[in-house]
Amino acid sequence: MTNNTFFRARCAVAATTSVETRRTFNKLSLASAVALTLTVGYSADVLAAPKWAEGRILVQTKAGLSDVELDKILRSHNGKAIGHLRQINLHIVEVPPRAEEAVAQALAHNPNVEFAELDMQVEAGQIPNDPSYASAWHLPKIQAPLAWDSSQGSGVTIAILDSGVDATHPDLAGQLVAGWNSADNTANTSDINGHGTWVAGTAGAATNNAIGVASVAGSARIMPVRVTNFSDGSAYFSAIANGLTWAADHGAQVANISFDMLTTSNSVGSAAQYMNSKGGVVVVAAGNSGTDRGYSDSPYMISVSATGSNDAKASWSSFGYYVDVAAPGAGIWTTSRGGGYSAVNGTSFASPVTAGVVALMKAANPSLSPSSLEDILKNTADDLGGAGWDTYYGYGRVNAAAAVQTAMQTQNIDSQAPNVSITSPSSNSTVAGIAAVNVSASDNMGVTRVVLFANGQQIAEDNTSPFGFSWDTTTQADGSATLVAYGYDTAGNQGISGGVTVTVDNIPEPKVVADTTPPTVSIQSTGTRGKNMSFQINASDNVGVTLTSCFVNGQLLAASSTDSLSCNWNTNKLKGTFTISGTAEDAAGNQSTTSMQVNL
Repeated sequence: MTNNTFFRARCAVAATTSVETRRTFNKLSLASAVALTLTVGYSADVLAAPKWAEGRILVQTKAGLSDVELDKILRSHNGKAIGHLRQINLHIVEVPPRAEEAVAQALAHNPNVEFAELDMQVEAGQIPNDPSYASAWHLPKIQAPLAWDSSQGSGVTIAILDSGVDATHPDLAGQLVAGWNSADNTANTSDINGHGTWVAGTAGAATNNAIGVASVAGSARIMPVRVTNFSDGSAYFSAIANGLTWAADHGAQVANISFDMLTTSNSVGSAAQYMNSKGGVVVVAAGNSGTDRGYSDSPYMISVSATGSNDAKASWSSFGYYVDVAAPGAGIWTTSRGGGYSAVNGTSFASPVTAGVVALMKAANPSLSPSSLEDILKNTADDLGGAGWDTYYGYGRVNAAAAVQTAMQTQNIDSQAPNVSITSPSSNSTVAGIAAVNVSASDNMGVTRVVLFANGQQIAEDNTSPFGFSWDTTTQADGSATLVAYGYDTAGNQGISGGVTVTVDNIPEPKVVADTTPPTVSIQSTGTRGKNMSFQINASDNVGVTLTSCFVNGQLLAASSTDSLSCNWNTNKLKGTFTISGTAEDAAGNQSTTSMQVNL
């Protein structure tokens, strides 16, 4: 997708089915957006204006940049930092209203900024659900009952980043752990829209309790993380990133985010990478446009498209290069706000089905890393496209039984340290002021953080790739400094870069003041002896005289490299009037001349 262009998106919905409460993101590009509106019973092409937080953008700076330096950068754009997600070094920045795009574009080119983006808004549309879908066809389709013989998700917490969860629902009340409202940083996680309760029940409603519905991971715990305070369910990237880092810090091993366009957000991507570094897995919905969205794949999120009971892609499911796996998402019977049950459609429910499978795997083998869990999920999926990976189904529709069995048989012994190298600055270079330091770090399981040292002193730590630092060299004594970077993987293995030695030079050279002052010079006769007349020339200068000369009618008579000169003039057979001159010159080339006349 390109800037300055609005894009059409079509979503066809059968009149006999229901459609999920839609999660629609505007295009992340700084001047374009996609908005999708769903209507039951017919298809519609819709153009919508882009939506983002007015007077607010999101900025991630390079590790090590001080608040003082950031303030200088922001002030030049009339911006001010008003919040900071320190886990991923993401700053929430206040800017003048209607200047969001321009400021974000300008900051994105600053060498001390990793990225700057609009705080895009998600829009959701309320769609009634047909309660006739009472058959949980999706559970046997993914072979969940076979998986339950080995794992039911016990000991695993699934964070549901959504509109909240109905904590009084009889199929959810006993499943919940403490959550958070990241939209206003309170503990209010009640469901403001209804979508979150649908999603939570799909992943982890109580199972085998003789009431209601069954879920994929019925023994897992549900952590409600409400990312919106709008009744329509709309949310901002900033609240999603905030909620994801909070969940990672409070014990969630799996996170489900049933929103579209998450793979286009650098802020959410950084938060997902942070959760990976804590050992957690992030699962997201592919969206419901029915089109190829053209998104890039994210290595930190598992994107899920939706299938129906016939194992074909749902007509309304988005697809594309970013899709990792598929899962049932049509006619999913789940919990609804107010204590009831509903059948719902959408990738918003294919995503928590997959999150539930990940929870089963994690419970079966807690030692598995996020990358191992994702690899197993993909490798055990049932290939529906017939050619390995494809844009409709990714690696295939998830198979819970095969995934759990493989997880139990996998030994996640990682003794390989990350490969770490400092790519800039180069050795023997000279640095001053705020110097950019870039580090390359790779690992078989994934790098969780990189720490930079200069002469044994820690400079900063970066938890998200690409790993870059803003090193304030003024805190270092001038002279030689050796930079070393340490990289760590999910198993705690440490990789060390080679040392890069640079010269710190922050003391300015003495200012050279141009010498424009000419010397002063005097000449006087010192007497006559026979046919010879003698003269004395004396000069002085603010810096120093380098040449003193004596001339007769312009012809050089004598010269000296000192500030005084005695010269003798033979006047034999000379008659008339003659001009005797004394000249002095300094190192800057400034000259002065004085003269006297002699009559013979």
